[in-house]
This record gives sequence, C-alpha cells and structure tokens, in this order.
Amino acid sequence: MLGQILFALACMLLLHATYSTYEHVSYLKAFGRPEGPLPPDIVAEALLSLLLGILGACIRAPAAKDITWAGEMKTRTIDEMDSRLGFANFVTRGR
Repeated sequence: MLGQILFALACMLLLHATYSTYEHVSYLKAFGRPEGPLPPDIVAEALLSLLLGILGACIRAPAAKDITWAGEMKTRTIDEMDSRLGFANFVTRGR
C-alpha cells in the first residue's frame, strides 16, 4: 500500500514538474529569451519525484525468486528432469 502511494505521488510530482517546465519555457519565449536555466525548485521537484518513484517501485516489487539450478531442482522430481527416450535413432532414411 505504501509503495503504491509513493509511486502515485511521484507520478503527480513529475507531471507537475513537467507542467512547470512548460510554463517556464513559455514565459522565457514571451520575453524573447528562449534559452535559460530551469529554476532550482523545478529541478528539485523532478529529482524528488525520481527518488520517490524509485522507492515506491522497490517497495511495490514482489520478492525475488531463486533462479539457481539447485533452487529449480528443489521444485522438480527426477522423473520430470530425465524424461527423454531410452533410445533415439537419428537416421531418417530408409534402406
């Protein structure tokens, strides 16, 4: 639950930072200065949304699964792993 709240908050902060950036660039263009640095509060808001998004995604993520060979063999039997033919003939041409 906490992970979902943090992730949603991060998305809203990022959308607000995006809108603030658009407004700032529009303001600069209106005064004939198309280039200029972003205000520090917009940068801080974007970085905060990044950190909250990472934290929310980490909390929301399911537990890691064991992907080693030994971990896979704990869930299977030998009959499932050794289910090959006893004898295989690879010659397909008749005589």
